[in-house]
Order: sequence, then structure tokens, then C-alpha cells
Amino acid sequence: VLSGEDIVAWIVNRFKIDATEARAMGTMMVAFGYIYPLQDHKRLILKPDTSLYRFQTPYFWPAQQWPVEDTDYAIYLAKRNIRKKGMLELYEQEQYNSLYKWMNHKWDFIVMQAKEQYRAGKERKKPDRVVFDCQERAYWVVHRPPPGTVSAVDYRHDRMVDPNMEEVKAMFTQQCIMRPRVKSSVSIGAIVKYATTYKEHDPLLHSCLPSNPWLTDDVTYWTLNMPNVETPTKMRVECWTFSFGELLMDPRGRADFRLFLKKEFSGENLAFWEACEDLKWGAAETMKEKYIFILYYIIYCANIHDIKHVLYSSLMSPSETQLEQNAKRRRPSLSPIILRQQEEEQKAKLAASGPVDITQVMSELERKQKT
Repeated sequence: VLSGEDIVAWIVNRFKIDATEARAMGTMMVAFGYIYPLQDHKRLILKPDTSLYRFQTPYFWPAQQWPVEDTDYAIYLAKRNIRKKGMLELYEQEQYNSLYKWMNHKWDFIVMQAKEQYRAGKERKKPDRVVFDCQERAYWVVHRPPPGTVSAVDYRHDRMVDPNMEEVKAMFTQQCIMRPRVKSSVSIGAIVKYATTYKEHDPLLHSCLPSNPWLTDDVTYWTLNMPNVETPTKMRVECWTFSFGELLMDPRGRADFRLFLKKEFSGENLAFWEACEDLKWGAAETMKEKYIFILYYIIYCANIHDIKHVLYSSLMSPSETQLEQNAKRRRPSLSPIILRQQEEEQKAKLAASGPVDITQVMSELERKQKT
């Protein structure tokens, strides 16, 4: 046994540091369980006075990295309950009751182990038995601290972020293992294929005609590759064959594709895609108008899919759009509220005029509703 001031003096002499730093280092040793107090065992700090401390046996050092199991803690509390004849501290009694409810299925085994350890402890000499009891109590104060006590084991330097980080890492590793992966040979093959395909069409990797605008002041390359140039270059047209996305991303290619779809009577497909793209990337204040336009366009497409439809003959007329023609043909209709009011008024008039043929009245009302 040695005092707190002796420990501070020993650390100062051993590590050549000042007393303040030595006290902080000693407090850390107490918090991690390498030194434990004898008088105030719940306060894991080093007092630089005559308070008594003892060095923990290496078996209980945190450096041993023994797994701290709840079963071992339950055995310790059961043994302590036997020795104290049920007079446990309040927080120990709460832990004891909680573990009893949780481990009720193996509580007989826990009590048996506690009795065996208690019987083996009585065979030791009394000084050795007292020292071992203090060491075991100090171990559990560190790993199962009383309420209001901060455990240094749960908040040490490598667990400041999250005490469950190891479990999170294990889950992440398991997810990575179960995730489907592409073989490296397949990935490398795809990269080689992409580079081979686009090599001659990249002005930075291959010489471009008529001249490279990054090396000279000639701007002919930019002129020939304008977005809506009248005649696209051969290299530009070849890029359209690489993928359908290349064709749609090029304004000139999209215009040619639109012309082709019109000849196939399916230009509404591209128009619908463009409207959706405009809705996706357009401004928020015009979203409602674009949404209504798309709904009208869906109705329009549903009409023109009938080749026998009466509106088909007017699709080729560039003077008017289908929506304008539909708007002209649309007959004005009354609001459902007004129709309901007229129906109620008609019923009231019929009821006031005397007996009538109800079948005739109902058929008349249905005819008006249809019109």
C-alpha cells in the first residue's frame, strides 16, 4: 500500500515531469484500473495526499484484453451477495436483479459457480483473501462503474467516436463480403474497350482535323462541330453509333433522330422524353406548366395511336397543333355543381305538379346528364 503523494513523487522521478502532469498521468492509471483506491473505491482519481492506493495485479490489467462478460459479472455479484448475506449496495442490487431476470435460464449455473469461488476463497489466508476481494472489486468498478461514474474503458482514446465502432466495422465488412463484385479482368476489359473506342475521337488523345485548336489559333474545328451545324463531320456521326446516349446528347444527332421518328410516325416518343427531361432539370417556377403540358401530351398520344382516328388526317398539317384542334372542337360543359342544382330543381317541380310517370322522369334526367 502506498499514498497518493508517493505515487505522484514516483511518477515525477521516473518520467522527469512536473507534478501537475504526474497527477494527470496517475489519475489516468487509476481510471484504467492499473492502480485502485482503497478508501473511496468509487472515485477513480488520484489524490495527491495521504489517501491509500494499491497497484492492481497484472491479471486484472485492461492490457490483458479479457472479454468482459455479463455472466462473469453475475457470478461476482452472486458471490458478493453470499458473502454480504444479501446486503449489497443499491446499484449492485439493481444490477443483480436485472441480470437475474435476463439470465434466469442459467441462474443455477451462476449460483453454483459463485458458491465454488466463495468456498475456494475461504481456503486462502485472510490477508490474501482481503487483497483479492479488493482487486476484484476494483476490476468491476472500472468495467461496470456505478451510476454517475465515467468509465475510462468506454471512453478511451480509440473509442471517443463510438463505443460500438467495432460492431459497425464488422457489419460493414460483412456487407462488403456479400456485395456482388465484378472481376478485375472484366473491369479492365471494359476500360480497354472504352479507350479503344473513343481514342480516335478524343482531340486530346488523337490528332483532329483540320487542326487542333488547343495547339493552334485555328478555330475551324469549333466551327465544324457547332451544336446545330448543317452538315456534321464524319467523326461526329461515328460517335452516334457508339451508344444511344451519344446520339441524344448531340443536338444535331437528336434533330436527325427526330426527323427519322416523324417518318416512322412515332415522333411523340422523343417529344415525351424531352418534356420529361425539361421537367427534371428545368426551373421550379415553370414545373406546373410543364407538368400540365406532359398530361396533355399523354392524352394526345393516346388519341393518335388509333390510325383510324378522325384526327389522324390533321397530324401532317403544320399550321395547327393537335391540342389547338381539340380545343376548338371541345364543347362547353356545365359544372357538376350546376348540374346537381338543376336536377334538384327539376325534382322539386315534378313533386309540386302532381303524380307523374317516374320512369319517364328518370330517363329524362339521365338523357340530360349524358348531354
